[in-house]
Amino acid sequence: MNGLGRILMIIGGAVFLIGALVWIISKAGLPLGRLPGDAVWEGKNVKVYVPFATMILVSVVLTVLLNVIARFGKK
Repeated sequence: MNGLGRILMIIGGAVFLIGALVWIISKAGLPLGRLPGDAVWEGKNVKVYVPFATMILVSVVLTVLLNVIARFGKK
């Protein structure tokens, strides 16, 4: 059970850090979710956002960040 508790604490900490990062980015004025390439469809009673450009940008940044962390973690 100790292993499960540790994993849950690590996941909780990661969720907290991601939430803090998103909050800081929103306060900095970066237009995540409103980049060119993000699709918005507005119907009569519904609005649908599909942030293609934001998803690609976040994916590239996380890939680079995790690769840097993995390289430093091996040493």
